[in-house]
Amino acid sequence: FAEMKGEDRMICHFYRENWPCKVMDKHMSILAKKHIETRFCKINAEKSPFLVERLKIWMLPTLALIKKEKVEDYIVGFDDFGGTDDFDTDVVAERLGRYEMIDYDFPKPNIAPKDAPKIRKGGDFQKTASDEDSDFD
Repeated sequence: FAEMKGEDRMICHFYRENWPCKVMDKHMSILAKKHIETRFCKINAEKSPFLVERLKIWMLPTLALIKKEKVEDYIVGFDDFGGTDDFDTDVVAERLGRYEMIDYDFPKPNIAPKDAPKIRKGGDFQKTASDEDSDFD
């Protein structure tokens, strides 16, 4: 892990040559170009058995999320991205932002302006003779 020395944040993609790992690699390549504040690396799991065993990586693809030279968490497979391989790079970016691995601008909540019409609550209800006090007589 010589690449890790001196890095505040680093994301390591453990992969092998298969379709799911290529999907993840595509997203990591896009994010690495946009987020230079974080170091991205790619490690072939089949060629690094010592590291895979030491970090207890059991499924590929796995992203090891490293802060200040310590593994903080893992993203294993695609479960964090909806469980399918058809997800957008923004989904990955948001998840990495929540882990504080990249600087991510979360969308602002949609708050109604003060001029928005008020929602009317309740109404003019008048009790008639057919209304009962209890449904259990």
